[in-house]
Amino acid sequence: MQKFELTSKQKEANELVASSATHCMLFGGSRSGKTFLTVRNIVLRALKAPNSRHAILRFRFNHIKSSIIYDTFPKVMSIAFPEVEWELNKTDWFAKLPNGSEIWFGGLDDKERVEKILGNEYVTIYLNECSQISYPSVQIVLTRLAQKVYVNVQGIEEKPLKPRMFYDCNPPSKGHWTYRLFIKKEDPDARTPLRNPSNYVSFQMNPKDNEENLSDEYLETLNSMSTKLRKRFLEGEFTDDNPNALFKDETFDKWRVEEVPQLVRVVVAVDPSGSEGDDGSDAIGMVVAGLGIDGNVYILEDCTINAAPTVWGNVAVTAFDRHKADVVVGEVNYGGAMVKYVIQTSRAHTPFMQVTASRGKHVRAEPISVLYEDGKVRHVGYFKELEDELLDFSTTGFTGDKSPNRADALVWAISALIPRIINKKKEVVAASVQPITNKW
Repeated sequence: MQKFELTSKQKEANELVASSATHCMLFGGSRSGKTFLTVRNIVLRALKAPNSRHAILRFRFNHIKSSIIYDTFPKVMSIAFPEVEWELNKTDWFAKLPNGSEIWFGGLDDKERVEKILGNEYVTIYLNECSQISYPSVQIVLTRLAQKVYVNVQGIEEKPLKPRMFYDCNPPSKGHWTYRLFIKKEDPDARTPLRNPSNYVSFQMNPKDNEENLSDEYLETLNSMSTKLRKRFLEGEFTDDNPNALFKDETFDKWRVEEVPQLVRVVVAVDPSGSEGDDGSDAIGMVVAGLGIDGNVYILEDCTINAAPTVWGNVAVTAFDRHKADVVVGEVNYGGAMVKYVIQTSRAHTPFMQVTASRGKHVRAEPISVLYEDGKVRHVGYFKELEDELLDFSTTGFTGDKSPNRADALVWAISALIPRIINKKKEVVAASVQPITNKW
């Protein structure tokens, strides 16, 4: 068997991880070796300290299950620790090592599991794909970095194992808490300099640093992406904030929630693409939203799909049933009554309300952005593609590569839930852009 070796970039990253800093973030492009390296380091720490506990967390449990539990973790054990036996507890989802150490896996979207996981103390916590996790959630998780264990050398306890928080991400925009905390070295909430900036270190790793483990086809796929996606997933760079942007990353994070109050009304909004089919044309935007008894709108699910009418119609009515919705809202500029026909063909007598776009996309989005700033719209979890589309709206237009069908569906959903407020916001926005004229 060929001896396992880290790439040269992974060796550089390890030097940083071995520093005195408690918080270490690896950021960069897709499949650059960040996750493998971090999981390997966690296993090393677990083996050094008997009966220690370590946690690997993502925003959604089903994502960590597919990417870590059944993929990266077994690979790490097989390649880097072939002689170490381990057992996976599928009831509480943790891996147990021969020395009694445990590595727990969890998703922050599952309240019951989160309570069980956060009932333990850990000496290592790893937030995988941390750009999807809100900063308030990070602060809660940090309270569990409290286990005190000792490194064991030849059966002798020598010194405490230093508590560590590991993070990794494909860089979002410079408004995100990861950039503010690790790059600007400032408190993401207070926007003030960190008291101990040396306690937060970061290291960039990109696919080109891991070429020996990637196929030419995969690298070609990254190279063929749009400029925005290439910068994030190939070049691993934080994107600049658009000074004219209507929506900002920090606004999503500020009002992101995990629980929903009682809802008084729920809608499924559909925004059809200008072209049909599943051959690479624009997707069918589909967003589920509800109005809470507190007067706020809660974005519940993004069901956007690129498929034929028979398929997306079924997706819409299934979402209608799953969320016990009151009505399906459809934008009918493309295809006229086609949207209503598709929905009611999939399920006869499904309540339907049509809306018609009479203004430009970014103009329709402006009053919605004001509601976000006011905290009237909250995302229940993380919606990467939807939020990326919203970030591409500016006062001068939409700057994205494709039609913002997800964002358009969101606009229709919010407009249907609180039309009176939307109309007032439109008046405010319209008034704010009136040219100033001299009257003398």
